Amino acid sequence: MALSSLLRKLWSDQRLLQLALASLPFTALAQAKAPVPVDGGTLTYAVSQEPTSLVSFLDTKTDNRNISAKVTEGLLRYDAKFNPQPLLATSWQVSADGLKYTFKLRAGVKFHDGRDFTAEDVRYSVLTQKKQGPRGRITLANVERVDAPDPLTAVIVLAKPAPFLIKALSSAELPIVPAHRYADGDPLGSANNAAPVGTGPFVFEQWVRGSHLVLRKNPGYWRQGHPRIDRVIVKFVRDPAAISTAVETGEVDVAQGVSLADLERLSANPKLKVDDGYDGFLNNASFLEFNVENPVLANAKVRHAIAQAIDRNFIRNTIYYRRAEVVNSPIPRVLSDYYEDSTFRDTFDVAAANKLLDEAGQPKRAGGQRFSLRLSYIPGAEFKRTADYLRSALARVGIKVEIVDGDLPTFLKRVYSTRDFDLNINGLGRLFDPTVGVQRIYWGDGVRNPLIWVNAAHYDNPQVDELFRQAAVEVDEGRRAAQFKQIQQIVGRELPVLPIVTVPSIVVHSARLHDFHNSIDLMSGDLSDAWIDPRK
Repeated sequence: MALSSLLRKLWSDQRLLQLALASLPFTALAQAKAPVPVDGGTLTYAVSQEPTSLVSFLDTKTDNRNISAKVTEGLLRYDAKFNPQPLLATSWQVSADGLKYTFKLRAGVKFHDGRDFTAEDVRYSVLTQKKQGPRGRITLANVERVDAPDPLTAVIVLAKPAPFLIKALSSAELPIVPAHRYADGDPLGSANNAAPVGTGPFVFEQWVRGSHLVLRKNPGYWRQGHPRIDRVIVKFVRDPAAISTAVETGEVDVAQGVSLADLERLSANPKLKVDDGYDGFLNNASFLEFNVENPVLANAKVRHAIAQAIDRNFIRNTIYYRRAEVVNSPIPRVLSDYYEDSTFRDTFDVAAANKLLDEAGQPKRAGGQRFSLRLSYIPGAEFKRTADYLRSALARVGIKVEIVDGDLPTFLKRVYSTRDFDLNINGLGRLFDPTVGVQRIYWGDGVRNPLIWVNAAHYDNPQVDELFRQAAVEVDEGRRAAQFKQIQQIVGRELPVLPIVTVPSIVVHSARLHDFHNSIDLMSGDLSDAWIDPRK
């Protein structure tokens, strides 16, 4: 073949190859370039808070959830768009009247002690959490019974519809525990809470209080070829600066709880990646709660004036280093069908705040002071900085603020028991449905039956309570959305609670680590897909 003919053929072949590649979908190209997962290795990560229980069975504290989901599984998992996917249940059906949820369970699944997983474990787990769990009075309130017609079928029967229930069955939110490990004793005192046996991808090995815990690969996990990692070590490190140093030096592969001030430096490190993905399951946010039993704060004009004196953009930009978003309604924007922010319009305006306080009958007195308030805050670096900012901001409109602090037990007692506060900065999960996460912020039942994390403001509006009751059983999505929007309009006008900013779920990890998150609830994923690339 002549040289000119050969060159023309090579050019033609190359052009055909380029056209072929160009015709491939982007995902195909991405998959072609994706690194091949490698099995083995130890994953070490640092967290700022030690769990109080290793099963989120009867205590859904965030730190408990994150560990629990690696060991103990739920019926379902959820993708980034909240579509339910199989886990311990392989299929499910909801009756037309919304009163019966039938789950077909995965065959051949065993607990880590070798016992078979069956519908009896589902029955025990659901009914015990209804009776003693923190979600029992809301999420599971309408559960009447759980039937087990055969070992691989579980039927949750409701007295009234619960349209949110299908979103509440994740590993962290409603874990399925081995009934035989709890026997007939008090489940709160069970040894399984500190040394759990589950069906998950990792087996509990050791918990050294105040130091670390160790999980190891479940060799008999039902999902063949998973997990990929052999061992997980979780270190408890309270100092945010020490956490940043640990991930920076390679002492740990993952860090949660780093100082936000360190993120710019860590982001510039080519060996690290910063993941500030939004947790669409918990929907965490900070709120300023007004104790409406305080005679001064009982006046809605005063509450709105305080809201106008606060620059929430400053909190977002300076305290959260632009890693958060200003929140304009208690219902998260991600739940778009229910979202309504028309009455949350207290923009930052010091002059307007001063005017409103004058109208509310709270004039400035000698020295320019109107009144004084006690401000508490949930423990955490950003919450403390927010408290310091609020003290300064409210001083500009003549409100003297005394900050009262303490550890978490002190905070919980002060806010929900002795009620020794006027303003409170709280961090609350708005969760996956307003009935489960937002209702508790305003629920009048929390005034008459005090419970932690429920209605710190002691707001009591029968109309709002009734709308929440209706929405909790409404199966028509249009009517349910209208009920939630009306609630937002009312609480926006009355403002017992001021939404501030989202609380980000920031993780810094080694670039060698892949697929760390595999569910909508981020840190409460199960690590079954995670792997470490030894080639980096």
